[in-house]
Amino acid sequence: KMLRPSTQRYSVTRPLYSEDTFEDEHAKVYRKHKRLLDHFIQYFTCTSERAKNAAVSLLPIIGWMKIYSIKDWLLNDIVSGVSTGLVAVLQGLAFSLLASISTWYGLYAAFFPVIMYFFLGTSRHISVGSFPILSLMVGAVVTRLVPDEGPPANITAFEGLTKDEQRILVSASLTFLVGLFQLGMGLLQVGFIVMYLSDTLISGFTTAAAVHILVSQLKFVLGLTVPGFSGPLSIIYTLESVFTQITSTNIHDLVTSIVVMVTVLGVKEINDRFKSKLPVPIPIEVIMTVIACGVSYAFNFSENHGVDVVGKIPNTLQLFQMTAVEAFPIAIVGFAVAFAVAKVYSVKHDYIIDGNQELIAFGASNIFGGAFKSLAASTALSRSAVQESTGGKTQIAGLLSAIIVLVVILGIGFLLEPLPKSLLGAVVIVNLKGMLMQVVTVPYLWKKDRPDCIVWVGTCLAAIFLGLDLGLAVGLGLELLTVVFRAQFPRCCVLANISGTDIYRDRKDYVNIYEPEGVKIFRIPSPIFFANIDFFRDKLKDVGFNPLRILRKRNKAVKKIKKMIKKGELTLTSVRLPNKCYSEEESNMEDLDKPTDYSDLPIQVNWNTELPANIRVPPVNIHSLILDFSAVSFLDISALKGLKAALKEFLRVNVDVYIVGCDPYIIEKLRNCKFFDDEIKTSIFFLTIHDAMLFIHESHPPNTVSEKVNETVWSLYKLDLFIQRLICFIYKKKCIIIYVH
Repeated sequence: KMLRPSTQRYSVTRPLYSEDTFEDEHAKVYRKHKRLLDHFIQYFTCTSERAKNAAVSLLPIIGWMKIYSIKDWLLNDIVSGVSTGLVAVLQGLAFSLLASISTWYGLYAAFFPVIMYFFLGTSRHISVGSFPILSLMVGAVVTRLVPDEGPPANITAFEGLTKDEQRILVSASLTFLVGLFQLGMGLLQVGFIVMYLSDTLISGFTTAAAVHILVSQLKFVLGLTVPGFSGPLSIIYTLESVFTQITSTNIHDLVTSIVVMVTVLGVKEINDRFKSKLPVPIPIEVIMTVIACGVSYAFNFSENHGVDVVGKIPNTLQLFQMTAVEAFPIAIVGFAVAFAVAKVYSVKHDYIIDGNQELIAFGASNIFGGAFKSLAASTALSRSAVQESTGGKTQIAGLLSAIIVLVVILGIGFLLEPLPKSLLGAVVIVNLKGMLMQVVTVPYLWKKDRPDCIVWVGTCLAAIFLGLDLGLAVGLGLELLTVVFRAQFPRCCVLANISGTDIYRDRKDYVNIYEPEGVKIFRIPSPIFFANIDFFRDKLKDVGFNPLRILRKRNKAVKKIKKMIKKGELTLTSVRLPNKCYSEEESNMEDLDKPTDYSDLPIQVNWNTELPANIRVPPVNIHSLILDFSAVSFLDISALKGLKAALKEFLRVNVDVYIVGCDPYIIEKLRNCKFFDDEIKTSIFFLTIHDAMLFIHESHPPNTVSEKVNETVWSLYKLDLFIQRLICFIYKKKCIIIYVH
């Protein structure tokens, strides 16, 4: 319910609080901070309760099996498992093409990893298996070590193996290493690392991957023989090879692909538009697969028309052999995508997922899958959507989908032997629609957040032209630069008061806003550390002057005045004002401990009046400066030293400095680091801006009627000032005119 601004009011009556007075009136709770040794002992202390919690954490299946409702959930899981299994079979075959290995090995990724994730995973809705981007990254390594043309890399394990066997070995080795990386990160509790991959970076990266996938499937759609390329500009070389052979296109492959893509896209649009009315989405990919297999078998596409087909399924499952390959980027990307999808469904269905346990689950799944020559596993968005939208409640649906895949591998796989690879390529391209459409976010990002837009475009272009691994590194670098840029150059601003309230806003953003006379309020909207302390000190000049420059000019002026008095070049005269019009406080400068040396100077200098001998010192038009630290979360040692120097510069030109909204832990750190001294005291800290403003009004009250009369009297004495200077000029002497009570 919206509140009516004109009728809603609140009123709070409380004392004016500085940090010192607040701590005096409100006792703090003493909390003993644990030492590193205490944390170490606690971590390795074993109790029955901790053992029980550890078991439930390591095996999440224990937790959700306790609440599993056979009556309400089992039927939904069966329907979801069968539907997801059929999709997993087709996607397993299709995504293996991206890895440049035999199509049947993609099915292993939909079986072996699923078994491990069933016991170890915390998400109840994602469908574990092959993922196009991971398959493409695996394919880049496969074609680099075992190229289509030329000898393979000099690896002992390749001896006696055919090219296909070598590629399977590379793929399995990479999957195993991906699992080791993920398992290691999970055991070290570094699941937070995925947080450094922003949504913008992932969007740009996946869009670039979709472009790579699209280009890689052209050879299957057109029925061409294109060698695999890897490394920077590989996409350019691939396109060059495709267009060089474009006249050799197999018309049967092309027609099959076009028919499949148009049909699948049309039915998917129907599924999206009528998803609330359809009990389950129409499995159009499965239907087209059955039709294509039948047509291909009936007309013998493979022999009569030269169409490349899936072929025979291998009849043995060989164990994994280790080899050294790059796997870390694949491990990060695979986990990041899976965790992002899992998080969406956990929020939707109100349960908790554990990032570190997900790393352990995927690590174990990929190690287990790699041992049986599976592709690297993550989750495909479309397959997970099928599992969730068809009513899946738990990973029992995933287990049933794995059983469907196993039946295909061991029982009815021979029925898919005539399946044209062009159909698989078409299915892959159709499933890229969501990733390719992410490009429409670029104009939005450019209007709303240009640094994020630069990250998106930079990541996408780098991944397209330099390769996915280097593109990911470039994206992380750009993202780091944006973080540094935002932290190092924050949007500092000068605040003013919304009249009649205790609300303070940027003076540039509002029309009817009141800026207190003689006071500047400066907001720092970020942590202060070594990289931005100089920027912060430079921005403080927005208050209207440079305190260090003024301090230096004052020092020079005082030295010059002393020298002129000593040489007799200045004559001191006094003009006495009426008692009623001038107060003692105004006639005497506040006696502060300043570096400016006023010793042996028989006068007090009013820096806001005209000085003799053409001495020029810029005026200081404020008496108080408030620094809003409400958004400052930490200070490092470098920033602490810079802040102390900045405060002293203002104090030494007679500007009082107050800090408001400072975190108590920062104040405690300042105490421990000997921040306070004779010039900077703890009394400068206040709870809020308004507390500091009320204190300043007490210390520097606005002009009274008598003071305004005093200003008029000063104007009347300007004529006398002129006469005094005229006399000095006649006698050829320089004078300082001093007004005293």
